[in-house]
Amino acid sequence: MLLPEESVVHGSSAEPQPSNAARPQDLPALDRLLRLSAVQALALAHGHTLVAQTARALLTELRARAIAGGLSVDALAHDALADALARRVHERLAPRMRTVLNLTGTVLHTNLGRALLPEAAIAHITAMMAAPNDLEFDLVTGRRGDRDSIVEGLLCELTGAEAATVVNNNAAAVLLTLAALASGREVIVSRGELVEIGGAFRMPDVMQSVGARLVEVGTTNRTHPRDYEGAIGERTALLMKVHTSNYQVQGFTSAVAEAQLAPIAAVRGLPLVTDLGSGALIDLGAYGLPPEPTPRQMLADGCALVTFSGDKLLGGPQAGLIVGRKDLVARIKAHPMKRALRMSKLPLAALEATLRLYLRPERLTQDLPTLRLLTRPLAAIEATARAVAPALQVALAPRYSVQQVALQGQIGSGSLPVERLPSSGLALAPVDAAGTGRALEALCAALRALPMPVIGRIHEDRLLLDMRCLEKPAQLLDQIGLLRWSDKRK
Repeated sequence: MLLPEESVVHGSSAEPQPSNAARPQDLPALDRLLRLSAVQALALAHGHTLVAQTARALLTELRARAIAGGLSVDALAHDALADALARRVHERLAPRMRTVLNLTGTVLHTNLGRALLPEAAIAHITAMMAAPNDLEFDLVTGRRGDRDSIVEGLLCELTGAEAATVVNNNAAAVLLTLAALASGREVIVSRGELVEIGGAFRMPDVMQSVGARLVEVGTTNRTHPRDYEGAIGERTALLMKVHTSNYQVQGFTSAVAEAQLAPIAAVRGLPLVTDLGSGALIDLGAYGLPPEPTPRQMLADGCALVTFSGDKLLGGPQAGLIVGRKDLVARIKAHPMKRALRMSKLPLAALEATLRLYLRPERLTQDLPTLRLLTRPLAAIEATARAVAPALQVALAPRYSVQQVALQGQIGSGSLPVERLPSSGLALAPVDAAGTGRALEALCAALRALPMPVIGRIHEDRLLLDMRCLEKPAQLLDQIGLLRWSDKRK
């Protein structure tokens, strides 16, 4: 794999004319192409339908190139045609979703799949997907069961909740909670918590979609207990606190904590619902990380319900978890929308296996990839950077320089947006300052084109590769040799 050359002439889209140009009538007929021995072997391996469809598309493209005068007769040789067809068949069969190396410095990267599943979860998924299972069958009574029961006991044990239910993501958890408890009524929320998260998911829009009326209190930067008290009326269904994902208001600010707000809700007989989003089940401060509120803490502070994600700090699959009072959870589970938002057997198996890891807290930094990466020692990250640097410099010289640097990473996915994780990595910079932007984009494209694509981040005219999430350096070292660069100007 060669990095793009700067000596290539840009600005011309005309295809070079081969000296031995092929004519459209030189192309073989489809049936003749399919009779080639190499193509017949391809059809035997993958089936006639796929190979014939791909061959037809290949001939159509070659015919267009021949009409334009841009096709060489060499491209019509039997071996060349068979090879081109085989490549296309393999490309069509290649999965669209691929594993990548996350060297961005963001551990829970939304665009790169968020939390890595623990080995225990992967093994349990494999076992449960390969055979029938008791997803909705009670093995004790022999009757229909409730799929939520697979994880409800674990969630109650880990959070201190009376009951729990799960849906396919946290946005769905919030949506279902509001639909079940506040449709046609009012929900009081601080103006400073009217968030928009990924995909334009806005809290006001969510409330409107389920027929709830949003009542804003306070201001963007300051909200007080009296603001909630003054807004409560006959139509109020619940009070709500919302985790402010991806940003933090700083300076002259004031917010009402759940412990302050719960008594106000209780006096009026209203439930207090809090959306934590990030889903930390443990005290992160005990591991040297910035603390995040946990569902157990929120329930102890008087919240009636807590919603949170499964694929962020919890370290499991995408899921929306709702824990809290038994009567409220029962109303949520009885809502017609619950079936549309329920979890399938695959993520449910992964969630159960992930939650079971929390029963052995002493092993979490070994067994839970998210916590293992977040707590990875800086010395180990620096050692990885040192191990990778020489090979990368050889592959990219003389066009790029490679320097080991101290970096600041982040947790990601809206968790602790202003906190940084000390890290280490490599800074790749063009030796020739002219055309720096184009050179860096070319390098990024070459890294993305590797068998296991490598994703970094561009910052201050350098491509940064953070080594925090690279636990197996061989995954990068074994393919660095593909990044060869030949300087034709020598």
